[in-house]
Amino acid sequence: MPPYEKGSFLAELSPDDRADLERIGHPRTFRRGETIFREGELSTWVAVLTAGRVKAYSDREQGGEALLAVRGPGALLGELAAIDGEPRSATVAALESVRLLTFTGDQFMEFLRTHGAASVLIMRTLSERFRDADRKRVEFGMFDATGRVAQRLVELAERFGVPDGEPGGRGVRITLNLSQEELAGWVGASREAVSKALGTLRRHGLIETGRRRFVVRDLAALRKHAR
Repeated sequence: MPPYEKGSFLAELSPDDRADLERIGHPRTFRRGETIFREGELSTWVAVLTAGRVKAYSDREQGGEALLAVRGPGALLGELAAIDGEPRSATVAALESVRLLTFTGDQFMEFLRTHGAASVLIMRTLSERFRDADRKRVEFGMFDATGRVAQRLVELAERFGVPDGEPGGRGVRITLNLSQEELAGWVGASREAVSKALGTLRRHGLIETGRRRFVVRDLAALRKHAR
């Protein structure tokens, strides 16, 4: 099995169910920056991400993006529109070159009708996403920009981090190609506030940053700071 992200839809499907889904899927590729779904559009096709990472976001009225989530390999995309027939609730765009398996809405719903365990998994996936959204709303009220930035960097390091390579070091390099503007959209703060927060975390020796580059120098200490 390819290295799907732990807990993702494809990772949690049984081998038989995954094989059945892969048989009916149509492969597609998107380059970095290309839009996969557009917020508000009426379409019902569904995709599962087999390689690469994407972002889900909503356009702010005052300009810019409100980043809602980052999805990795194995994630299910666009299922809500297939289930309820309503317009897309967010825009999904490729953060890097990605590969997908795509399905018409009818194909996907038929798969769920004939694979009960996958339907239960859909409910669990949606429940986890709703809980995560609730948790982030609480964070916006409880933490300042520095705390929220620390929390997102911990999440990124845990999901997309690799050892930084220094002998005996504890550093974790975040492999996701995320800009400060995108990070600002995720934590609900201005780019200036995020830049200041990153500077604070650098002064504490918790992180290093560069252009689209984040290295967590002490993940355990950053977790404590995020709390």
